[in-house]
Amino acid sequence: MPTRDDAWPAGTPNWVDLAADDPQAAAEFYSQLFGWDVADPDPETAEQTGGYRMAMKNGRAAAGIGSKMGQDIPSNWATYLASDDIEASAEAVKAAGGTLQMDPFDVMTFGKMFFATAPDGASFGVWQAGDHIGAQIYNEPGSYNWNEVHSRDLDAAKEFYASAFGYTYDDMSGEQGPYFGFKVPGGDEPVGGMGPADMLPEGAPSIWLAWFSVEDCDASVAKVQELGGSVLAEPFDTPFGRMSVVTGAQGEAFGMISAPAAAEA
Repeated sequence: MPTRDDAWPAGTPNWVDLAADDPQAAAEFYSQLFGWDVADPDPETAEQTGGYRMAMKNGRAAAGIGSKMGQDIPSNWATYLASDDIEASAEAVKAAGGTLQMDPFDVMTFGKMFFATAPDGASFGVWQAGDHIGAQIYNEPGSYNWNEVHSRDLDAAKEFYASAFGYTYDDMSGEQGPYFGFKVPGGDEPVGGMGPADMLPEGAPSIWLAWFSVEDCDASVAKVQELGGSVLAEPFDTPFGRMSVVTGAQGEAFGMISAPAAAEA
């Protein structure tokens, strides 16, 4: 079981959380879909954390669920990128042409963070670990295993993240179009990807899409529909596994993938 107890390398997608209209309903949805154990907010810190819920898988932090910051935005999954110096990361984002949605701030003793918007319009978070390192479980059914940008301006996105986070790219393009895996400084393997926004509805902004591992993609898609979600991309096979893009019951998009061995079983 891939787990982690130390802070993630800078630039690595290190956390995902859901901003929902109804966090309690979302907790019930994902508990049934991914087998998460989502505890109720701690009454002693609920006011400070906005009722944020921690989703656990096999006793380890897998994702977060909280309330939306405003009613004018849809429910959405956010990807966070690791930082070892939150103030320096904020300055790098601005210097590269990004816009801060808020200045860096402390989240009690858990860590430090800010949200930003890239020049292509994609929103993302940046997290510097404190007591909370981010994901403690990954690449395991019921946990996230990949994060990727679907960009309206792929060249601008690549340039921005290279400048702000030091990314370099592996060209993974194929029959389905251009696609680039990004590597953090000193990294040998891609930790996420970037491609065009062909799958997005017309007029939708660029997004970071979070992918979750599942045992059986088709069964998980059926479960999403049973729980009130919908299918954006029906299950299809790739060299990396069988995958699908869906939305939760509150409209938030995410991907699911089962390993190639599971897809062939």
